Amino acid sequence: MSKGRVYGLVGNPIQHSLSPLMHNAAFSFLKIKAKYKLFPLERKELKPFLNNLKKRNICGLNITIPYKEEVLHLVDGYLSSAVRVISAANTLIVDKSGKLKLCNTDYLGFTEHLKELKIAPKRAAIIGAGGAARAVCFALGKMKAQQVDIYDIDKFRSLAIMERFNKIFPNTRFLAAQNIEGLKLREKDILINASSVGMKEADPLLVDQSQLSPGLFVYDLIYNPARTKLLKLAEENGLAHSNGLGMLLYQGVEAFDLWISPAKTPVEVMRKALEKGVKKL
Repeated sequence: MSKGRVYGLVGNPIQHSLSPLMHNAAFSFLKIKAKYKLFPLERKELKPFLNNLKKRNICGLNITIPYKEEVLHLVDGYLSSAVRVISAANTLIVDKSGKLKLCNTDYLGFTEHLKELKIAPKRAAIIGAGGAARAVCFALGKMKAQQVDIYDIDKFRSLAIMERFNKIFPNTRFLAAQNIEGLKLREKDILINASSVGMKEADPLLVDQSQLSPGLFVYDLIYNPARTKLLKLAEENGLAHSNGLGMLLYQGVEAFDLWISPAKTPVEVMRKALEKGVKKL
């Protein structure tokens, strides 16, 4: 193919994303003629964009905030089993015939990063009930967590997750909390921020110091900034913590595998590109 293939990220806002660094580093390492770009789209632009992927020579996309759930209603194509369960997608594949496939690599990325951190949560609390939270809940259910409490400012979203995942994972108890206090963090071994709160300097700190306990691991899916207010609070209180850079890496590796198969995805090349990018933040 003389014309280079195009891949990219769709969402809004996405200017902060480090995804182009890791994917373009992988393309370069494998000598693949392809480019990963950012596509910041308003909601009204999303459907026309998805309808013209073949014309733009786009062969694959990542989907991020706020379109992980909405994209399911806009794409007429194959849905992976994980997408059908989670009701959110973060990876799109355009096959050679132009047909679209939606997959979810977020839950795989989260799972792989927890393995790397040597964490196997039994009692988890999640802030946020969007597409990322759904992927995290799916991962925790598959990891056989005992209980998962979810809080979202939109209580109907957290209730929807609770009802859906209680049916899928009968051995894990999913609960919708009415407020942050209702997450009962002192009884949990991990707190996961799966919301976008913390990306902006003006964002509030949703958790109070008094709610923390010594054994709590604090995980923020946000990786830019690398140290959110929540992670700074964890550090100040001597709690083990991590941002979502590892999840970003591993979900990206899984997406790259889907796009470029059977090429061997250069995980360490992608990791080094991300680490280099984080230093520049």
